[in-house]
Amino acid sequence: MFDNLSEKLDKALHVLKGHGSITEVNVAETLKEVRRALLDADVNFKIAKEFTTTVKEKALGQNVLTTLQPGQLMVKLVKDELTELMGGDTAGINLSGTPSIILMSGLQGSGKTTFSGKLANYLKTKKSKKPLLVACDIYRPAAINQLHVVGDQIGVEVYSEEGNKNPVEIAKNAIAYAKSNGFNVVIVDTAGRLAVDEAMMTEIANVHKAIEPQETLFVVDSMTGQDAVNTAKAFNDRLNFDGVVLTKLDGDTRGGAAISIKSVVDKPIKFIGTGEKMDAIDVFHPSRMADRILGMGDVISLVERAQEQFDEEEARKLQKKIAKNQFGFDDFLSQIQQVKKMGSMKDLIGMIPGAGKAMKDIDIDDDAFKHIEAIIHSMTPEERTSPGVINGSRKKRIAKGSGTSVQQINQLLKQFDQMSKMMKMMQGGGGRKMMQMMGKMQ
Repeated sequence: MFDNLSEKLDKALHVLKGHGSITEVNVAETLKEVRRALLDADVNFKIAKEFTTTVKEKALGQNVLTTLQPGQLMVKLVKDELTELMGGDTAGINLSGTPSIILMSGLQGSGKTTFSGKLANYLKTKKSKKPLLVACDIYRPAAINQLHVVGDQIGVEVYSEEGNKNPVEIAKNAIAYAKSNGFNVVIVDTAGRLAVDEAMMTEIANVHKAIEPQETLFVVDSMTGQDAVNTAKAFNDRLNFDGVVLTKLDGDTRGGAAISIKSVVDKPIKFIGTGEKMDAIDVFHPSRMADRILGMGDVISLVERAQEQFDEEEARKLQKKIAKNQFGFDDFLSQIQQVKKMGSMKDLIGMIPGAGKAMKDIDIDDDAFKHIEAIIHSMTPEERTSPGVINGSRKKRIAKGSGTSVQQINQLLKQFDQMSKMMKMMQGGGGRKMMQMMGKMQ
């Protein structure tokens, strides 16, 4: 996410991060590079120019040149301005109404149907709602089938009417069905086209007028850059939508849409799609995104994701096992499962300050744990509980069963032993000593 932009902005601000002499000339030169980085990321020229002009005025107004740490202050100014450009505050979703009606709009191929499923899953699992998905794409039978497949996957009912070619009727009937069957959110997936056309706009405007949704979301493929912004403007002129959803932010996106779209349509980005899975959806936080673009990570989101998977009862059991020296490979396996539920490894590493930059050229596979899981699954219950019994012949058997080598088994056993010792140390009085040691190392 935003790898190229992050790298270019880092290079642009590198001069000012040092302790060399900082002058009005190299501030101007740095901001010229910042503007170039934004343009390369497909940010609108006018927006990029206004952005750097504002940062320069604030920098000179705050006497950046005479401060003790001008580089750090400059980075903060760029971060604050980026946050403002992307909307400033986090925008929530309007779930008033009985039921709450959410209308999805966007071009064909933007990821609208998939995102409708992700949103239904998010509202069901995180907001304890009972959503109903409605198939109103009357032109593409595959879209109706796709929505049914998505609904089955997440355990959410899908409403569709075979043979009915009137999307307004389908949407109204679906809302009546939702009211009489206890659904409190209705998500209406509409037809998209390959390009903006009058027939499409009239149709979605008619659906909008008939159902009066509490929330109209415009779904846009972030990889289309500046075109995405132009499409958003065309839709907003007709629908006056409430917010934007950026999909495919996990791809090789230049990020221009995320940075420009709020300025052009004056509507907040509400959600982002960050992968293929149904839980790959995040609420959009402008400040956290600015941190990530500038390589500062996003610790808050990382902690939130960890807390979602955190089971207090399990943690207590684990604590007792560690104290009694009973932490085994089954416990290790359950920890791996929890980490995997938090999202893609590359995305998680990008949230750790500095780690994204340090590992940008390393391809982190989501199957990174695959061989570890295979090794553990090839162990007997006794070996998982008491790894000390694993001798040479057992290692050969485990390696054969897991399709790995004895060397990999040895490596895992060594890592497991080190981790167990560290956990034991953190449990006892050694935790404080360890923190003190780390403090001295900094």
